[in-house]
Formats: sequence, structure tokens, C-alpha cells
Amino acid sequence: MPRKLRIEYEGAIYHVISRGNYRSAVFARETTKQAFLRCLDEASQKAGWVVHAWCVMSNHYHLCVETPRPNLVEGMRWLQSTFAIRFNRLRKERGHLFQGRYKALLVAPEAVGAVCHYVHLNPVRAGLVPTAELPKYRWSSIPDFLAPKLRPRWLSVVAALIDAGGLDDTPAGRARYLEYLELLQQDEPAKRELGFAEMSKGWAIGTRDFRKELIQVHAHLAKALSTGEGSPREIAQELWEERLSAYLHALGKKPEHIFHEPKGADWKVVLAATMKQQTTASNPWLARHLHMGSPFRLSRLASAYRQDPGRFEPYTTRIAKCKV
Repeated sequence: MPRKLRIEYEGAIYHVISRGNYRSAVFARETTKQAFLRCLDEASQKAGWVVHAWCVMSNHYHLCVETPRPNLVEGMRWLQSTFAIRFNRLRKERGHLFQGRYKALLVAPEAVGAVCHYVHLNPVRAGLVPTAELPKYRWSSIPDFLAPKLRPRWLSVVAALIDAGGLDDTPAGRARYLEYLELLQQDEPAKRELGFAEMSKGWAIGTRDFRKELIQVHAHLAKALSTGEGSPREIAQELWEERLSAYLHALGKKPEHIFHEPKGADWKVVLAATMKQQTTASNPWLARHLHMGSPFRLSRLASAYRQDPGRFEPYTTRIAKCKV
């Protein structure tokens, strides 16, 4: 049976759920959770995601993620494969880490806050902590909600606060959000009204009209994907090529310079490192398109750039000014 198609579009919001293979406790160790969160941080920066809420449990995780660019599939591919590689290398194991495909339920804009509450209350439903102690549960976005200075740039608290009663992102507003979660956890009718029972089921979270509109508006996407035209991978590579072209222009380089200048030229190193940070482009793809030799050599050169970016001026400044 063919896989169900992912609907992707600019500004799409998803409730993503992924479980360990055979429901194994993939995240049993704190070091493993920390490693996953580092991957989430990298993936969110590369893909340009806005994460509204997240939670890591012992055998699965939840994300409420918004994609300003239509790249959920590409971002998730990078996130899960990179984490699996690092996990297996650390544990000296092999094999699949996650159970089949991740779930990705499309979320209506007006339902984003409710999904955030559902994600944040997941440790409470599992009996790991009482609601009042959610700030002590380090493996969800709640601690970041409460500490603005420590928040990653990709985390947005706005939807959750507004849905909890038009709260502001202030000490008082954040304290009231915790009170709201405590009341919500005890209020079964309120949870039913928000649709908690359906948050992990089906393919979309929202009204019937929202689902009908998705089907109508994005029918052309389903057709293109089903006929093999414009697969997510192909679309991602087109975006990489557009980004590469823009950076070349910013550096005052032309495509022919890629082949006529040294494989380890400083401008190539800066361009490769920037692409690795800002996109999900793989080392083999970059090595091939920048004519930089082996993917391993490219990776070492990019690491050198990250350790001492000042050495690569003025290329660093030129790319930083490039608006793409």
C-alpha cells in the first residue's frame, strides 16, 4: 500500500508525534533527551521552523511546529535521521530507531493554542509530574516559556498564551498560564471542548470546514505527488539551488568559479557552512554542487569555519547581508 501523502504549504502547522521502535524507551536517559533537543535546535534553525510547543517522553515526543516554508518532510527527515545516527553511534547499535512514519496532523490556526496545552500536559497525563510541578519537567517547552532569556529563537509562546485567555508574555501572564493548565487538567468538559481526545488521531485538527478547505485547496499537491511530479525531495533541492545561487551572487561569484577555483577556497567554505546552517542540504549534495571533494572533507572545513569565522572575512559579511 502506498504511503499517505504529506500536505505541505507555506505557513502550515502540524502536531507531530513519533514513537520509538516497538514503543521502546528511546529517551529513557537524560543524555539521550539532551541529544534529541540539540538535534531539534539544529533542525529548527536549518528549516526555519517556528515551534509552538514540544515535549519529550520516555518512548515518544510531541511537536507543534509551524513551517514558514513548505518543508516539514525535509526537516523531519534531517531531524530523525541525524538523531538516529548519533544515537546509534553513541550506543554502538544499529537499526531503526523510530516506529514507522511519524504522525503529522495538520492544525487549524485557531487550534494551535489547544494543541500547545495538550502537549504541555502530556507529562501530567502520564503521571510523571503533577501540574503544579510542570516547570520542573525539563523535557518540555514549559521551562523555556517561563525563562524568556533562555528561549531558543525558534520557540514562540504567543499562541498558547493568547488561547489561555489573551495573556501577555510577562511574568504575570506566564504565571497565569500555569494556573490555566492546572485548571484545564481538572476540567474534563473543557478538555473535550478543546478536542483533546482527537489531538493524536486522524490527519487534521480543526473544524470540518478547515478539513474540507485543505482537501480542496491542496488537491493539486496530492495529484502532483501521486504522479511523481515535484516530490518533497525534489522541491527541497530546488530551494537549495535557489539559495546557493543567491549566495554566489552575494559573493560576486559565478557558477563557473565553482569549478575553476580550489576545492578548499575560503569562499566555498563559508558558503558550505552557511548552507549547512540555514538549510537541510546534505554534505554529499554540497560537496558535489560546490566541487569541494569528499563530503568528509567538506564537513571538516565547515567545522573549521564555525570555530573561527573571523578568519574568513569578508566572505562572512557578504553572505550575512544576503537576504533570501
